[in-house]
Amino acid sequence: MSPDLQQRFDRLLEDVLESLPPAAHDVIAEVPVIVVDTPDEKMMAELKRDGLIEPGADPDDALMGLHSGVAITEASVDGPVQLPGTIHVFREAIVEFAGGWDQEHADGEVYEEIRITLLHEIGHHFGLDEDDLEELGYG
Repeated sequence: MSPDLQQRFDRLLEDVLESLPPAAHDVIAEVPVIVVDTPDEKMMAELKRDGLIEPGADPDDALMGLHSGVAITEASVDGPVQLPGTIHVFREAIVEFAGGWDQEHADGEVYEEIRITLLHEIGHHFGLDEDDLEELGYG
C-alpha cells in the first residue's frame, strides 16, 4: 500500500479509536494496536501451525485483525507471568473487504470495517469466541 493510502487508513483508524467507549480505551492502553499492511510470513506460519488458518489461505484475504496473547478470562494470578497481548490490524485486507479506495464512500466503508475489526479483536481480549462475536454483529 502506498504511503499516502497508509496515512489515509491510519487517520481513519485514529478517528475510530477516538470514537470508542472508555472501556475500549482501557483495553487499548493495555493491549497495543499494531497496524501493518499484511501479516508477515512468520505470523501466518504460526497461525497455520496452530490450526487458526487453513494451510492454503491467502494472507491478504484471510485476516483483517488478530488478537494475540491470553484473553483476560484465561489469565491466572497463580500462573506464570504473561507478556501483554497485542491487536494487529491489517490495512490491505480491511480496505479490500470494505470495497477499496475507489468507491464513492470509501472512507466511510473503510472506517466501519476498521471499527468492526477493532471491536472484534477487543472482544477476543475479553474471551469472546467467533460465535459470540457473530451474535454481537462483529463476526
